[in-house]
Amino acid sequence: MTWTSAFGNACGKLLRAIVNRMALARISPNFLTFLGLVIDTLAAFLFGYANADNQGRMFFYAGLVIFGAGFFDLVDGRVARASNKVTRFGAFFDSVVDRYSDAALFFGLLVYYSRGGRFFYVVLAALAMISSVMVSYTRARAEGLGLDAKSGLLARPERVVLLAAGLLIGGQGWLLWTLLILAAASVLTSIQRIVVVRRAALRADEQADESATGAEAARTTPGVWRFEGMPSLPFFSGGRHRRTPGDSSGSSVTSGRATRR
Repeated sequence: MTWTSAFGNACGKLLRAIVNRMALARISPNFLTFLGLVIDTLAAFLFGYANADNQGRMFFYAGLVIFGAGFFDLVDGRVARASNKVTRFGAFFDSVVDRYSDAALFFGLLVYYSRGGRFFYVVLAALAMISSVMVSYTRARAEGLGLDAKSGLLARPERVVLLAAGLLIGGQGWLLWTLLILAAASVLTSIQRIVVVRRAALRADEQADESATGAEAARTTPGVWRFEGMPSLPFFSGGRHRRTPGDSSGSSVTSGRATRR
């Protein structure tokens, strides 16, 4: 076993222990989700409060806060499963709160760059915000149609880690590259998900068309009506006849109610 796998196993055991403790304490998963939003809002406030003198320190604090908020985003679903509290509303609430968390972080950056009069950075932060939200929207919209769209280069956990890492490394240059990568990779991820959903939707539509065609063919297939005491022609009877005693003409009759085959 390598040291990386050992470290991963140790972190997994620690995370499971924390999740189990939270589940035993009956902590609401929705409360954990909302707490993550509150912490991300604090990071947004640190962005807006930053200026030329304290920018490095405020951004470093914001990176730490974002990592802290990411922890709650990591455990809320696990706590829900461990405590058997998985609900449709919980999934909906988590998705909505995540969108607000993303918007709050980028809004804080927009405030900071607007106060400094940096138009290019304002546009870049707005583009990163819009593209990040669209990544999540493509998945939510696909799942609303019954399709899967979890694939892609940069999902939300990766975006959070990338932004927090860029803030912790520090420096305006690092943050510039972080926003550029976020914006470009988020757009690429949306395109990837659109392609995946298009293929899945086409397959689903083809299957639906085949099912509809089969059902229509079954409904329109001619049947055979037979009435007691009335002869039926071979063309309508499908070639299956039952002779009555003493009948040598080849005609067939039924001995029961009118039936359709």
